[in-house]
Parts: sequence; structure tokens; C-alpha cells
Amino acid sequence: MQLYYHPHLQAELISIGNLVTLPEDESMHITKVLRHQIGDRLLVTDGKGLLMETQIHQLEKKVCTVEVLSLVQNQPSRSYQIHLAVAPTKNLDRFEWFLEKATEMGIDTVTPIICDHSIRREIKIERSNRIISSAMKQSLQTFHPKLNEACTFKKFVNQSFDGLKLMAHLSEQSQKPLSYWVKKNQSVCILIGPEGDFSPEEVQLAVQNGYQLSLLGQQRLRTETAAIVACNQIHFINEDY
Repeated sequence: MQLYYHPHLQAELISIGNLVTLPEDESMHITKVLRHQIGDRLLVTDGKGLLMETQIHQLEKKVCTVEVLSLVQNQPSRSYQIHLAVAPTKNLDRFEWFLEKATEMGIDTVTPIICDHSIRREIKIERSNRIISSAMKQSLQTFHPKLNEACTFKKFVNQSFDGLKLMAHLSEQSQKPLSYWVKKNQSVCILIGPEGDFSPEEVQLAVQNGYQLSLLGQQRLRTETAAIVACNQIHFINEDY
């Protein structure tokens, strides 16, 4: 059963038997692309943990209204949070690939950071959020990652974070791998630099603000690859296989 996204649902007001009108873009996809019919069943999430099984009640050109058949409120979230602060890549396709794959894997927050060596200094938030939404639905997840506005490296590292703070950096200073620092059920914020890496001044500033320098491996990785590797390693530490 396909999953659809309704970000403006008020979960506390939803009950079995309610009629819910889906957003216009989702309604048009249902009617014009997938050509669903009245009576078809759909899954709907608010991106905050609510999952509803519904049945199409009414179909028009830009309107799809569904009846709630069953719901699971507040599906359990993870015991840890992953916040990746990533410098946008020069090639925007690579950054968008990262957003898609990180969403599929399970990410909580992404902040684009503008560094001394950054070439790209802005991203399209609306387009990026559409990519995240699509990946969330494709992977049948009920939590929509938060994408923050881009900010400078200095502004970001001066912000507080309740958890472990890491900087992915391959140098003589960083001899300990990510697995040394990350403990199970621990929220993590990790900085991933641009193609030209972090500047020495940025490394110093991060350390002064409580970030630990960490290795992701001995290979030199592309920005988007490093971000995915970090996300995967954190999940691996926390999962019971």
C-alpha cells in the first residue's frame, strides 16, 4: 500500500471514521498519475509519527478525500537523533542524492553549512523538501526529517546541541574512529565539510566549541559519501543485529 504525506494533520483531532482531504499535490498524484479509484486503500502520515490506513471516499480533479479506517498515533521514534550539518556540494545533484538516501536510511535533521571553502552557498529549500518527502514516502517512514535553512559554519558551531558533537576530519589530529565516540542511544551531531575540506580555522573553532575530531575511515570521501557513511555507522552502532 502506498504512503502519502499530509503535513498539516492535527493528530489529536483524528479518529476512525473521519473524512480527511489530502493536499492538492498528493490529490493530483492520486487521481492523475496513479489513477486510483473510490474504495482504494491508502496509507497517510503526518510526518510526525501518525500513520493512518484510509479508503478513498471522494475523487475530483484536484481533490482526494479519504475515510480513516484505522490509525496508529505516535509510532515510536528512535531513542537517538542524528543531525548532519553538511556543506552543500558544488554539483547540486550530489547534495540532493544525499538528502534522498539519508532520508531512506533514517535521518532526523539536516543543516546545510556554508564553510570557508564552500563553492555553493545556497540551496533551494522547497525543492529539497520535496525530495525528502518523496524519499520518506517511498521508504514507508512516518517521520519527516527537518531541513534547516543554510547558515554559516561559525553560526552553527556556536549553537548548543544536547548530545555528542563530532567533526569528520582526516588529519593527524583525528586518530579515533566514529565508533570510538558514539555510544548506543546517544544523539549525535556531525559536521561534514565541503570538497575543499574544513579550513584550519574552522577545525580550531569546532574544537573550541566542544566538537571531537573523528575518522570515518582512511579513505578520502566525497562530501555526500562521507555524510551517508556517518549516518550508516551511527545506525549500525545502535541496532541489534
